[in-house]
Amino acid sequence: MQDTTARQLALFKQSIRANGLLAVMPTDALERLLPDIELVTLVAGDRLDSIEGGPKHAYFPADMIVIVLVPSGEHTTTKVAVIGREGMIGIPAFMGNGAPHRHLVVLNTGQAFKIPVAAMKAEFDRNGAVMRLILRFAQTMLTQMAQNAVCNRYHLISQQLSAWLLTCMDRMPEGNSLRVTQETVAGILGVRREAINDAANTLRQLGLIAFRRGHIRMLDRPGLMANACECYLVVKRETNRLLPDRPAT
Repeated sequence: MQDTTARQLALFKQSIRANGLLAVMPTDALERLLPDIELVTLVAGDRLDSIEGGPKHAYFPADMIVIVLVPSGEHTTTKVAVIGREGMIGIPAFMGNGAPHRHLVVLNTGQAFKIPVAAMKAEFDRNGAVMRLILRFAQTMLTQMAQNAVCNRYHLISQQLSAWLLTCMDRMPEGNSLRVTQETVAGILGVRREAINDAANTLRQLGLIAFRRGHIRMLDRPGLMANACECYLVVKRETNRLLPDRPAT
């Protein structure tokens, strides 16, 4: 029985490496957190900011994406960040704000590791390495938010769409496919659906993407990168600089 439990624990430790931050978490901190870690399935359209008890937990995506949106009008929102397997949801809890004025929307159905904020905050306060890791991720979020403010204001919708698709697909296990409707993308980018339809058709005509309802596939990454605004690479380079590489799985 003990051997079975040990094997299950070893497999669970291995699965945790699907998330970039947990993969490089100091071993002693991870050992203390293991009893509190729960693997959960999150469904596309879920609002993490409105899930009962949501602020009491931090979420570490494994194969799903969360879009951070800020209300910008009575019925509109503006995207400010994308969080996937490289990071975590719950940073405000470490900065003294447990209820930020923002929406956290699950883009695609997938799994995430859920950890009580109290347990994570204990490691944040106890372990300098954990604190540095979380603060580095927070810095990538600040970079992403600042760059998106520029992007939303100045760049063409086809450029924004290219950059957003690349950002999301970087965070997907398969890396070239995304299940999302154009209506959802329009809401995320804060533009009319017709504008997204025109931009997507332009990218399709250029041979960069293929799409059918509810599914977008990338055909030409270099071409999509060439069509994207510089915001994509600015954020990607800063994320690569600040966050350590995950160990081999």
